[in-house]
Amino acid sequence: MKIVIIGGVAGGAKAAAKSKRLLPDAQIDVYTQDTHVSYSACGLPYYVQGNFEDYHNLIIRTPEKFQKDGIDIHLQNRVTKIIPEQNKIIVHDLINDIEFEVEYDKLLISTGATPVMPDIKGIHLKNVFKLRTLEDGITLREKLRNSKKAVIIGGGYIGLELLEAFVANKVYTTMIERSEYIMPILDDELSELVQDFVVNMYPEYTSVINKDSVVEIVGEDTVRGVRTENGEYIEADLVLISAGVRPVVDIAEDAGILLGKTGAIKVNSRMQTNIKNIYACGDCCENVYSMTGTPAWIPLGSNANKEGRCAAINICGEVEDFEGVLGSAVTKYFGLTISMTGFTEKFAKKNGYDTVSVMITKRDKAGYMPDVENVTLKIVADRRTHQILGGQAIGCGDADKRINTLSTALIKYTTAEELAGADITYAPPFSTSIDPLISAARLLDEKLKK
Repeated sequence: MKIVIIGGVAGGAKAAAKSKRLLPDAQIDVYTQDTHVSYSACGLPYYVQGNFEDYHNLIIRTPEKFQKDGIDIHLQNRVTKIIPEQNKIIVHDLINDIEFEVEYDKLLISTGATPVMPDIKGIHLKNVFKLRTLEDGITLREKLRNSKKAVIIGGGYIGLELLEAFVANKVYTTMIERSEYIMPILDDELSELVQDFVVNMYPEYTSVINKDSVVEIVGEDTVRGVRTENGEYIEADLVLISAGVRPVVDIAEDAGILLGKTGAIKVNSRMQTNIKNIYACGDCCENVYSMTGTPAWIPLGSNANKEGRCAAINICGEVEDFEGVLGSAVTKYFGLTISMTGFTEKFAKKNGYDTVSVMITKRDKAGYMPDVENVTLKIVADRRTHQILGGQAIGCGDADKRINTLSTALIKYTTAEELAGADITYAPPFSTSIDPLISAARLLDEKLKK
């Protein structure tokens, strides 16, 4: 069997390795326009910050290691067309500037996502950066260390992680976010707490502008500053675009592959597209929420790896169903952990749910422990069924472990009453005798029963 994979970062690389283990005699070729394969894009902000010096630490498996395992990696080769009726793809060799055809028995599309580049005057000036590839990280890190002022456009996960990187390097940074608060993926009351922490942590290096957007990046050849819609001018040596990402689906759509409601490639539970012998995984494909079965597009490396594994199993003739995603995510800003799973309340309401929620702030361990910190936790449930729909947690304490526990409950359609009865570990260094998650669940259960 000849398996061809388009894209080789998280999902594509995982699928290649799994396929080779399942079918040792298969011919497996990975085509990527990137200059590297199988690396941790999620680690790039921490490389930029300087948590480690060698970017090679981000590379999980080199082309040489793939080759040794019998997998052929074709770097700087862009797939420009899929011809399903002939089981062929057209590849453009970017180094030699030639095109050629490749036949396949099974094709996996793992083209990922690409940063959204807003329609801003001057966006192509020198020292305007995005962060998606290793090259992006290397050049951004170098420029950061020779800068005094920066602007970050967008206050989501990547923007926040890079704000920490910039501030840690004593670069005065202005973050511009069009929403009322940064981290707008959270419910507003949580986003507000995050923003309060950010602006008060290192005020000498941090400024946040809300309800505004950049309309012009100013400079002749190189960035000098930005101008906003509300008329502000901010000086900058570098500008980081962090305005979200979109799935890369052009060649799939051109080939007649259906897209889902989210704009990503529509697949079934076995990662199959609507065209025979063609599969998709990773940030380019649509999934469903585990607890509701409704469409979801959540571009995370953890999801991509699981999808790549599932796709490989089905490509190789075995059967496995991918049960969906929850949107479980975590990040940090210096000492503050920010984590979530499932639906926020505003997302649930937007999608027609009648919600009930509670929010509490409690210590994460016994009050007499020297490292005790607060955790603020919000849980959302459906009023009719009492099913837990999601949760968010922030704090300098162990916020993420409460969300990890909650994510497991979501998979099993757990109600507030059932969660309130969960048997969670306790010892003074790890939790209060009644864990914050149990406290929140009890309050939610009481509220639902009124």
